[in-house]
Amino acid sequence: MAETALIVGAGSGLSASLARLFAKEGMRVALAARDTSKLASLVKETGAFAVACDASESAQVESMFGAVERKWGVPDLVVYNAGYRVRGPFVDLDPQEVERTIRITGYAGFLVAQGAAKRMLARGNGAIFFTGASASVKGYAESAPFAMGKFALRGLAQSMARELAPRGIHVAHFVIDGGIARGASDPRAQERGADGMLLPDEIARNYLHVYRQHRSAWSWEVELRPWGERF
Repeated sequence: MAETALIVGAGSGLSASLARLFAKEGMRVALAARDTSKLASLVKETGAFAVACDASESAQVESMFGAVERKWGVPDLVVYNAGYRVRGPFVDLDPQEVERTIRITGYAGFLVAQGAAKRMLARGNGAIFFTGASASVKGYAESAPFAMGKFALRGLAQSMARELAPRGIHVAHFVIDGGIARGASDPRAQERGADGMLLPDEIARNYLHVYRQHRSAWSWEVELRPWGERF
């Protein structure tokens, strides 16, 4: 039977590259996002199943898993790719925006991971992947909330990997240490040059490689960086 991948926080960029690659590999793909209308073209291209979900709300997370289970059963791979950030001088940060950043970047990752783990443990196998960032390992000036959320997500992944790997669940965290290219019109690519950005299709190939790892040599974390960088 075909494997099923659920991508939470789906959109353009990395999520789209993951969906295309997984579909090409013969996997059934479910895409979850707060606004599924933006996924129409990707759903048509990949044959994906779109599910509306605010991952920071536990009831909606349970509903999302229920919808995927009714269609295809428990996912074999769940990728948490949602994120939100607020920037600004530390003393000027809006506490509500800080809370929202941490809630979406960290807490929602916990909700999705817990929902996936409960189901996968009953089956005895599965994989749960988290998309991190440069902020997962280093806090930048005027970006404290994002660092708080991404540090939390990394700690969650590390703890889960130690607890769940012996029970057949592969947990991995990907530090995307640089900007992900958005096409030729991306002003960052023009500034940093051809080798200054990470290509989303190449990132996706690394996710697939880790997913296919033999359990005798599982990675819990992979750091991906552009060949040339200026930061």
